[in-house]
Amino acid sequence: MLDITGPEPTRGFATLAVDSRALVPAFSTPMSYAIISLGGKQYRVREGERLLVDHLATDEGKTFEPRVLLIGGNGSTDLSPTTTVTARVVGHQLGEKIRIGKYKKRTGYRKHNGYRSHLTQIQIESIGGGAKKAAPAKKAEAAPKAEAAPKAEAAPKAEAAPKPAAEKPAAAHARTAHPPKDYDELTVAQIAEAAHGWRRPNLEAALEHERENANRKGAIAALESALAAKEEH
Repeated sequence: MLDITGPEPTRGFATLAVDSRALVPAFSTPMSYAIISLGGKQYRVREGERLLVDHLATDEGKTFEPRVLLIGGNGSTDLSPTTTVTARVVGHQLGEKIRIGKYKKRTGYRKHNGYRSHLTQIQIESIGGGAKKAAPAKKAEAAPKAEAAPKAEAAPKAEAAPKPAAEKPAAAHARTAHPPKDYDELTVAQIAEAAHGWRRPNLEAALEHERENANRKGAIAALESALAAKEEH
């Protein structure tokens, strides 16, 4: 039978010495954290932490500031924080492959498919640096500027000589007449029928063109007759 009537240190129960130098549990150490929103999901993050999130459009190596929903730490929380969280994109990668299988009994139908999610690994660079930015240092007061010396009076400009009147453009060259349209395609009979309705410049141009190129006697005679009729009028 165990004797428990002795002094307190000699009792049969085990005793543990409490070391005053024991470390405080990690969960009791106050540490700031934040809850951010990315791609419609919420993440609880701390400085230096890395996590995988849904694919982001930010390039690798660049930093961005996600939306901050809550800031906590030191026994208090802020539900409307002005503090910003800075995160850096470490890289883009694919998640584990998820396989999907379909089958139907008694038919032998088998179908397998799968996919891999596009993910982005980010690292929380800092939690802090609120929206309030430090006011820029005041610039040193500039020394009073010396009074500028009065500018020397500019010498009166010599009166510009009157510009000569612009020369009138040369008289437009007299318009040269051309044979009627599609003249080369007309037959002698067609020329004889239509020549009396042409104007005199066209008749002269057609006659000159006919003598230099086709030299059709019937066409020349018809054009000369039409010119003679124009002169009579």
